[in-house]
Order: sequence, then structure tokens, then C-alpha cells
Amino acid sequence: MEFQRIDINTAIPRIDKDDFIVVDIRDRESFLLGHINGSINLSNRNMNDFILNTQKEKSILVCCYHGNSSQSVAKFLVSSGFNDVYSLDGGYEAWKNKKDK
Repeated sequence: MEFQRIDINTAIPRIDKDDFIVVDIRDRESFLLGHINGSINLSNRNMNDFILNTQKEKSILVCCYHGNSSQSVAKFLVSSGFNDVYSLDGGYEAWKNKKDK
């Protein structure tokens, strides 16, 4: 099983419908300055709890700054038993730019 990449135009309707558990892997300070509504700030501190306490069949959207680091975390989540994992191309910046228009 592999993670999938998703572009912002495809992701936004699903985000708006709460179709994903959105995890934001940016640093805490950046997350507090702005994040996708309802997202979880995922880090090494809470990763194990997230893996243990999240249903594996849920759709997970991983978001970072620009869509690069999210791919390795998405791959890790798939290897941890999640079977519907997406990496957001363009990351938070793509979401912010789209929502600001």
C-alpha cells in the first residue's frame, strides 16, 4: 500500500466536508500562527498516541509547509497500518493561497 498525492483543488472540497483527518506536521509556532481548520499538529511528541488512537480506515491528509516533508510522514503512516493516506501537494502554503483568494 502506498500513500497518494493530492492537489489543493481536489483536497479543499474533501477538507470542507470533514472527509479527512488533517494532520499538520509543521512546527508548533507555525501551526499556532495559522492552520487548516480542524487540523491536528502532529509531531514526534504525539505521533505514537495518534497511531494508537486513530482508526486505521480513516482518510488521513498530511500537510507540511510546501508538500515535501509530508510525503515521508505519509509513507510512515501507511507503514503504521493506515490505508488511505494523502500528502497535500503545495502544503499549507497552497491551502493558504487558495483560501486567501
